[in-house]
Amino acid sequence: MSDRAGIFAGEDPFVIAQQWLASAAQTEPSDPNAIALATVDAAGLPNVRMVLLKEIEPEAFVFYTNYEGRKAVEIDASGKAAFVMHWKSLARQVRVRGLVTRENGPVADAYYATRSLPSRIGAWASRQSQPLESRSTLMAEVAKKTLQLGPNPARPPYWGGFRITPLEIEFWADGAFRLHDRFRWSRETKDDNWKITRLSP
Repeated sequence: MSDRAGIFAGEDPFVIAQQWLASAAQTEPSDPNAIALATVDAAGLPNVRMVLLKEIEPEAFVFYTNYEGRKAVEIDASGKAAFVMHWKSLARQVRVRGLVTRENGPVADAYYATRSLPSRIGAWASRQSQPLESRSTLMAEVAKKTLQLGPNPARPPYWGGFRITPLEIEFWADGAFRLHDRFRWSRETKDDNWKITRLSP
């Protein structure tokens, strides 16, 4: 595709996404790796929330969460999710739709170990998405878990990662007069070759 040059150039969409994220890390005031993650419930009603993308692997995008929270329950039921990363400072976005599997092994253990101790304790103390009587109830549970678990808590069995293997990735960049540049990488299955299509603004 001869006109796919500049910030869109490259033969690997994951490398392009990594490059865009690296650029955003220099310009975004906070959380350049924030994504709006969309799932659907059993009735097909969408849910969307902000989470932090933790890694762009050679074939997937990875984030971590509580497996008992609503997003995880919906992902496990459908095996699918979508997200968008938007960087106002760059006037760019990346949209991803794909299949989701758990990352519940040594990779998740290694990431959990890099988190600050309060964040690791918080993963034990919070019953994500469940009703909470009060903030003081939560903080009491944090204090209790801090005493119980000590300075090096193991990863909770109900906390880990999700790996999104995309079937579609769209790169979008702002254009003058709302004539934006959009390129969609798509494939029918995760084993197929990518088809690259320029889209109208």
